[in-house]
Parts: sequence; structure tokens; C-alpha cells
Amino acid sequence: MNMFKRARVGLTVALPLAVVFSAVNPPAVTEAAWQRDQYSAGSFGTVTIPAPTLNGPCVYNNGIAGLGAYVRVYWKPPAGYALADAEMQASTSGLGSLLAPLTGYSLAGNTTGTAAGGYTTDVATNLLGGLLGLGTELQLAIVVKRYGWTSQPASVATNAGLILGLGGNCRNLPAA
Repeated sequence: MNMFKRARVGLTVALPLAVVFSAVNPPAVTEAAWQRDQYSAGSFGTVTIPAPTLNGPCVYNNGIAGLGAYVRVYWKPPAGYALADAEMQASTSGLGSLLAPLTGYSLAGNTTGTAAGGYTTDVATNLLGGLLGLGTELQLAIVVKRYGWTSQPASVATNAGLILGLGGNCRNLPAA
């Protein structure tokens, strides 16, 4: 018999035997683990943005029979912050609900004063039209934002009164 034929016959017999033996006698299961003797340490923190402060009682001015009515808020940003860092927010569902930015309102355009001396901000009640209705109360808040973080609010609560702004009022809310 030729040498190549013998090798082929040997492989033809050996391969099926190898498959049978490996199926009958599988390799043992092992657990692998790696360990390294080097460690790392780190830390993280949060940024705390100080809240603005109310530096005078807010005022509700009912204008003439409700026309031109506005809420005036006296406030001061924390040290190192300015008007550009602030945002006016409103609560549309009553006190204690979620504050949201007041859309269509320019805080800078309705504010006078300086960061050092304090600001006076007017919010026209016609802007709050649907929010201030018969005897309902609305929370206005000024927050300071920087680095994606937002401060606690400096808040006032206002009520437009029942008819033509009569009985409207405003009061400062305690700091949160």
C-alpha cells in the first residue's frame, strides 16, 4: 500500500475516534480571574449655586382698573453672579408645584439696578394672563444658573384679585 493511502486510511479512522473521545471526555471547566495590585482613587462633587435673595417686599400694582398691572420684585444675586446668570420662573399649578421658565419674558429687559445694589424686576400681569385668574395665586421665582446647575429660588406669591385687579397682592416667600 502506498504511503499516502495509509495516511488517508489512518486519518479516516482517527478523526471519527477523536470526535467520539472528545464528546465522551470533555475538557474540565475552569474559572479564570485576573488580579492587579494597582489601585486608583477618585472623588467627585457637586456645584452649589447660592440662591439670590429678596431685598425688599414685592409689590402688586394694579394699574388703572387692572390695565398696566404688574408685580415688582426686589432682589439681589449672590456675590460673583450677575443679571445674565438669572432666570425668571413661574409655577402654573399653585404654590409648591414645579417651576418652569417664564416664556416670552426678558428678565434683562424688565430689570433695572446693579448686582452690587440690587435689582428691581417688573412682571406685567398681562404676561401672566392665563396664569393669574379669579383669585388664583401664582409663584414667581428668580434662580441663578451656571455650569448647568440651578440655585434654589428666591420666590414671591402674587394674586391678581377678583375683578379689575382690585384686591391684588404680593408677598415674599421664605427661602427654601
